[in-house]
Amino acid sequence: MLSKSQISLLKSLQHKKERTEHGLFLVEGYKSVIEFINSPYQIEAIYHTASFDPKMLNLSRKINLCEISVTDIQKISSLKTPRDVTALVKIPVWPVLNNQQLKKKFTLVLDGIQDPGNMGTIIRTADWFGIEHIICAEDTVDVYNPKVVQASMGSLSRINVHYTNLEIFLPQIELPVFGAMLNGGNIYHTDFGNEGLIVMGNEGNGMRPEIERLITKAVTIPRTGKAESLNVAIATALFCAEINRKFQ
Repeated sequence: MLSKSQISLLKSLQHKKERTEHGLFLVEGYKSVIEFINSPYQIEAIYHTASFDPKMLNLSRKINLCEISVTDIQKISSLKTPRDVTALVKIPVWPVLNNQQLKKKFTLVLDGIQDPGNMGTIIRTADWFGIEHIICAEDTVDVYNPKVVQASMGSLSRINVHYTNLEIFLPQIELPVFGAMLNGGNIYHTDFGNEGLIVMGNEGNGMRPEIERLITKAVTIPRTGKAESLNVAIATALFCAEINRKFQ
């Protein structure tokens, strides 16, 4: 059984300020919890209802297990239909990235992505295509937002997400900077080489002008229909697929 103070703390992690202050976030649901258990993330505790058998987690390291009531798990959950197992996970501190770490690979850069569902989908896409790092502008949605964690379906456990000032960071990286833009070259005729940064802009406003100036190659997904725009998560998937195709 959880105390009132424990419930208050766990429930407060739905808010960025509290996650930042405590350095903790929640992962809900068996499949996602398993992914984080099998990752380098530090698990502080696992909360489960009586109907969940903790043996299913197949724990190979000592983690604090706590059986709680259905009422308590409903109180701490951010979901309309709470899962029967939830993990309390420590937010990692990733080292600052440098040129050497980004060479000979592609890295996603997100300029102000706001929708948690889009963010979670982009993380899953990066995981599918073997992208190790995602670099975000400081105003990009918090990756430990419960909706992002849920939408990532466990892929967050394998992707390093960094937040930084892109205006300072991008000029320091000695790699091609490809930008998803409406007035660029055709993606299907673009030579991406074997390394670079792929910059995706905000859902409604696209890339900020100060970031556009740092793009070395503008790239466009050609439109053949009448839709005004393409969802950023789908556009990211198309970029990743096209880059990956060159190596198949």
